[in-house]
Amino acid sequence: MRAEQQIPGRDAASRLSHWIGGKAVAGEGARSGDVFDPSTGARTRQVPFASRGDVDAAVGAASAAFPAWARTPPVVRARVLFRFRELAESRADLITRLITSEHGKILSDARGELARGMEVVEFACGIPQLLKGELTEQVGRGVDAWSLRQPLGVVAGITPFNFPVMVPMWMWPVAIACGNTFVLKPSERDPSASLEVARLLTEAGCPEGVFNVVNGDREAVEALLQHPEVAAVSFVGSTPVAEWVHRTASTAGKRVQALGGAKNHLVVMPDADLDAATDALIGSAYGSAGERCMAISVAVAVGDVADPLVDAIAARMPKLKIGAGAEPDTDMGPLITAEHRDKVAAYIDEGAKAGARVVVDGRETDVPEDGFFLGTTLLDNVTPDMTVYTDEIFGPVLSVVRASTYDEGLAIVNANPFANGTAIFTRDGGAARQFQFDVEVGMVGINVPIPVPVASYSFGGWKSSLFGDTHMYGPEGIAFYTRGKVVTSRWPDPATSSVDLGFPRTR
Repeated sequence: MRAEQQIPGRDAASRLSHWIGGKAVAGEGARSGDVFDPSTGARTRQVPFASRGDVDAAVGAASAAFPAWARTPPVVRARVLFRFRELAESRADLITRLITSEHGKILSDARGELARGMEVVEFACGIPQLLKGELTEQVGRGVDAWSLRQPLGVVAGITPFNFPVMVPMWMWPVAIACGNTFVLKPSERDPSASLEVARLLTEAGCPEGVFNVVNGDREAVEALLQHPEVAAVSFVGSTPVAEWVHRTASTAGKRVQALGGAKNHLVVMPDADLDAATDALIGSAYGSAGERCMAISVAVAVGDVADPLVDAIAARMPKLKIGAGAEPDTDMGPLITAEHRDKVAAYIDEGAKAGARVVVDGRETDVPEDGFFLGTTLLDNVTPDMTVYTDEIFGPVLSVVRASTYDEGLAIVNANPFANGTAIFTRDGGAARQFQFDVEVGMVGINVPIPVPVASYSFGGWKSSLFGDTHMYGPEGIAFYTRGKVVTSRWPDPATSSVDLGFPRTR
């Protein structure tokens, strides 16, 4: 059976659903959107857009489920996640094909996305240990004190199109492991994978209402941000929207973590392994068509490495096969929509007009006629005042900025308002160590092009890449989805009590 025939909540007319209270729900909203296969440009499904009433229903189901779920022992909550993990592993092929059919990324990228998301599920399975508090005996005579962490209530996640499985998994496994209930608003561009995850969670024994999915656009987002029963909101997306989400939800009294855009740099030092740096730039700039918040979009070439680096990148670009993500020998798939493809292509012309040298023009690459394809582009002699540098393009465009020295290259990176992630390629351990202290970003790679932290750490940037002060998953995720409580207690001192306690007094 084909993957699209197994999508939960889908009828013969290819209309998807919401997932509320443990089942597929059509919803009352009158509006809907089209879901496309980016490799063909064909409309494959329709997704309902949630009304405020639909959001109320999802939040209501989550609110009703919260008291019992919060009282559920952490080890029991962990067992649900363990069962989900096993089910997801057994359905991995279906999930990855759903991702590719709606996002367009190649199957190996989709498998990698699922694997990285599952690492957070595995981290959250350790929740009995992660929720342990501290105890201090005898803070005063006969007085003990201890700390504990308790869930917030109903929490919401609003996630982008580029990682329809992984980014939600940065949020919901930790949230529900901590005892919260969850409402997910995935991207309307590729919602099917979220519905499959909801079905698998229910099959794994997740109680009705603990995990809910509402599809939609800005109306659904606004309803979640303003809903009085939503205690916290997690968001990943562009910087302007992240700032708006943070401001709106904070004004409504909610706890917020909002991750914004990125302009990730990779600094190539003169002593770097040129082959390794070139491979890293090809993979990180053009993988998943550049539609990744951790994609490298700027190479900072230091000193005399610039010319050989540009030549090496340009020589390897024609070897990339661009085509449908489901084809086994494809290196890069299409972009998410025709509109986004055209917007990315327009940046190439803007860069050329501003004085950048177009070394390889993705608009001239031989790509499939149907679908939302664009070839890979390499721009040289880019300067920080050009729009190809200042804007988050979110496509397969790599800009090379030249710097004379390490200090000049560092200054370029630190002056950028985005501070999500960066990397340095060098053989010099001293330079690498200095860079990790000097650079003003949230995530740093040393000879690693995409420094996404493992699940036991936390993901997030600085400056305009983060609104709020808490990063995703890891220890900061536990802190975000819980609130601390300190208990101080006094009991009669056995040494002085006149009550017969039935055992020898030792104090």
